[in-house]
This record gives sequence, C-alpha cells and structure tokens, in this order.
Amino acid sequence: MTLDPRIARIIDGVIGIEAGFTKDPLDGGNWTGGKPNVGTLEGTRWGIAVATARAAGYTGAMQDLPRQTAFDIYARKYVADPRFDAVIALNVDIGAELVDTGVNMGPPVAGCLLQRWLNGLNDGRYPALTVDGHLGDQSIAALRAYLAWRGAEGVKVLLRGLNGSQADRYLENTESRPTQRRYLYGWVLQRVEM
Repeated sequence: MTLDPRIARIIDGVIGIEAGFTKDPLDGGNWTGGKPNVGTLEGTRWGIAVATARAAGYTGAMQDLPRQTAFDIYARKYVADPRFDAVIALNVDIGAELVDTGVNMGPPVAGCLLQRWLNGLNDGRYPALTVDGHLGDQSIAALRAYLAWRGAEGVKVLLRGLNGSQADRYLENTESRPTQRRYLYGWVLQRVEM
C-alpha cells in the first residue's frame, strides 16, 4: 500500500525536527522504565523514545534505530491508529497539527484538544462530542461539518485554538515539572505556530 504523500511529508517534517540521537537523563522518554533511577538510560532516536520503539518491536540499540523504522512507527502510532489520517483527508494543516501534538503529548491529548475546540466552536450545527481523545466517526463528522460551515477562516481559528492549547500544556508541564523548563523555549519555537 502506498502512503498518502501528504502524510509522508508530515512524518518527514516531524523527523526533521526530531532528528538525531539524544541521551538526556532529564527526558523521561529516554529511559526504559520511564524515569531516572527506574530503568536504563537508552536514549531517543528520530524522536522515537525507547519505550515506543520497544513496544513497536525494535530491540536494537537506540542510536542505531533506522530512519525507516521511525517513519513506520510514526505512520502507525501517530497517524493511522489515532485516525489522524482521516483528519488529514479533510484538512492537511489540521491533521499535521494533530500529528505534531500527538508526537509530543500523546495522540489522545491531541484528539481531546480537537474535540474540545470543536465543541467550543459549535453553535448546534453538529452533535456535541464526548471528549475522550478517540476520533471516531462522530468526531470526524463534526470536523467535516465545522469545515463546511466555517471554511478557510474556520481552519485558521481552529489551528490558533489548537496551538494555543498546546502552548498552554507546555507551560503547565514546566510549572509542575521544573526540570522540563530547559525544553520550553524550544517547544514553543518549533511546535507552536500562529
């Protein structure tokens, strides 16, 4: 099966930002076991944390994780499984934002943000969504209805809302976990677009 070229570009963009190998002891994703002193520091390659790589069946050294393996993990875990491909089919920019947020915060968080904003922007034109992070048929139908109603301006508003919520979550993360402050500037610079 050939991957939609729009999806391939989104994944390539994420890999471009996440490129390289890191072995930062303050980044919980670098540890087998989830955090320092509970496991082994193994690192992150192409933005794929060791736990994600292991769950996908990769058993090698993290610094040797092939780019194609990372690409395949992104395509499955951060695009197909959370149904962000269905969002990309409706609007590539909104889909790309969900993939990006999902990579940094988890796909369910990205799904919840979309559902919350679709509910907040709804004046009764589509049924209210359960905010559970799972993009089922009702969530996709709500997005389709929203886009038909609001058009290009609605895309801009929805993207601003999603990015604003993403930035707020980054700030909350650093407030509750001060060791993460070292990442805040880069997260906002590279991840939050207006």
